[in-house]
Order: sequence, then C-alpha cells, then structure tokens
Amino acid sequence: MTRPTLQQSHGPAYTRIYAVGAARGAVAVPNDDIVGPIDSSDEWIQQRTGIITRTRATSDVSALDLATDAAREAIERSGIAPELIDAVIIATISNVQQSPSMAAVVADRVGANPAAAYDINAACAGYAYAVAQADALVRTGVAHYALVIGAEKLSDIVDPTDRSISFLLGDGAGAVVIGPSDYAGISSTVWGSDGSKANAVGMNGTLVEYRDGAAEWPTLRQEGQTVFRWAVWDMAKVAKQALAAAGITADDLAAFIPHQANMRIIDEFAKQLKLPESVVIARDIATTGNTSAASIPLATHRLLEENPELSGGLALQIGFGAGLVFGAQVVVLP
Repeated sequence: MTRPTLQQSHGPAYTRIYAVGAARGAVAVPNDDIVGPIDSSDEWIQQRTGIITRTRATSDVSALDLATDAAREAIERSGIAPELIDAVIIATISNVQQSPSMAAVVADRVGANPAAAYDINAACAGYAYAVAQADALVRTGVAHYALVIGAEKLSDIVDPTDRSISFLLGDGAGAVVIGPSDYAGISSTVWGSDGSKANAVGMNGTLVEYRDGAAEWPTLRQEGQTVFRWAVWDMAKVAKQALAAAGITADDLAAFIPHQANMRIIDEFAKQLKLPESVVIARDIATTGNTSAASIPLATHRLLEENPELSGGLALQIGFGAGLVFGAQVVVLP
C-alpha cells in the first residue's frame, strides 16, 4: 500500500516581538496597609523583598479584564490588525473560572476570532513558556501572528494572614504580539521543571476539598527559604544556559528582565551573571509586587517606557516558580 504524502506547514525562519502592552491593578497597596494581619512591618518587607507597594485590582475587575486591556494596547502598538492574529495564549494561575479559557474570551473581545486560543499554567514561568510556544507556532507556519499574555489577579487567591507569600503579590497583565521577522528576534528557550520540589510553592488545598468542607478556600503558600535557594543558585545556571543557547554573552545584553519575585534574588542574579553596569535591570517589583506570569511583560513595558533607547537591544528574560518550573530566552526588545 502506497502511503500518501502529507503536507506539513512551514513558516518564516525568524520571529520577533512587535509591541508590549500592560495593565496594572488600579489600587496602590503600600506595606503599611497589609502588615497588621501578618504581624510585620514596612521595614521588614522592604529589607526582605524590596517591595514598597504593590498594585491590586478592585473587586469588580477580573484577571480577564486586565488581560483584555493589556492585549488591546499591545495590538494597537504593534500595527497588526487583530483579525490577523490567529493564536492567543494566556499564561495564568488565577483564572477562577476553570472553563472556558480566558484566552478564548480575550480573543473575542479584541477582535481576533476565530483564533486558536488556550490558557497555560506554568506559574511564574508561564510567560516565558508562552513566548516559546508562540515563536514555534509562527516559525512552523501554524500561526501567522500570536498574542501572548501573562495575566494575574493574585489578590483573589491570597490569605491576608499568611506570612509566607501574601505580602509579595500584586495584580496585573502584560501582553506582546509576536510575528514573522527578517532577523532573529527570539532565541532558543531553555526550559524545564523539577516536580520533586512541587510542594515548595502552591495552593494549600484543592477545590474538591473546599467543596466537601475539608479545606478552606485554596490560597497560595510557599516555603520561602527553599524557593530562595533554588531561585538564586539553580536559576542563575539556567540564565547562563540561555545566554549560551542564544550565542551571546552578558556583555551583549542591553537589559535583564527576570521574574519579579524578590529584589534580593534579582540582585544575586546580577552578581552571578556578572552583568556589566551598562545592562539595565528590571526592578518593577518595588512598586508592582510579584505578579507571577504577568511580571516579565509588565517589567518589560515599564523598562521601555522609562528607557526607550533600549528598543532594538537584547534582553535576557527568565521566569521561575511554582511547579517548580522555569523558562528563559533572549529577545530583541520592540
């Protein structure tokens, strides 16, 4: 029997990020507003995390709303008509409605129907994962243009009395449009996971346990020291691997945009990577807080707003978090 020859899709050799959009929670929540329930202080939080305040959304604004606003700005800035976007990927851990996907609703809201649309859960590495997927989809011809969003309303899934992670978290969304390019704009991604440490960051219960009255509403918890050591030592190695995979060195970078988890982790990264003083380091955590999957695109947006001369330069971005999962790549800033 002769097997018919299948046709497989092929796309452009290169991709790049066209534009970035952002939406932050409208309410600034300073440390003094949250220290009471955790028996802490503004000084303690700043010393341990570098956070001065964090942005949180009002009760009537959802992660879906934040994602939509960020997406609309990214699309407008990209110059790409929304109907040409045929893939929408949203990285999130805070979609409180399990189905339908947040991505499908956002695709409709921004005029990208009938784009393929799906959510991914890779926690704080979610944006890096989604960029890797969008890059692959476009280069294989499965999609022409992709909309990637990291969107979180973490204030919905925190316990204000929890001292392990609640004071770190904020709300927001960041979005990018990715499409074909005549130069390499997104490097190979270094990604992976270590499920043996899955209990280091995660929810303290399941929805089934909550339904059955066996647990309270599930909220985030973390083992701070375990996460700190893993992030500082193991993730610095991943960042170096990403530079090698891109074929560059730290001296070639214009910017470093790590997941905004903790200012001490960011500072330690800079030391271990031996970043030259010319490299601009994203420190959005100071006023936005940790926004999980949204943190890298939010930090990128702010970095470009404050330093427009970085456009066209190389940025190393790395996400890492619950799972434990990680992803890193070098991109050309739009």
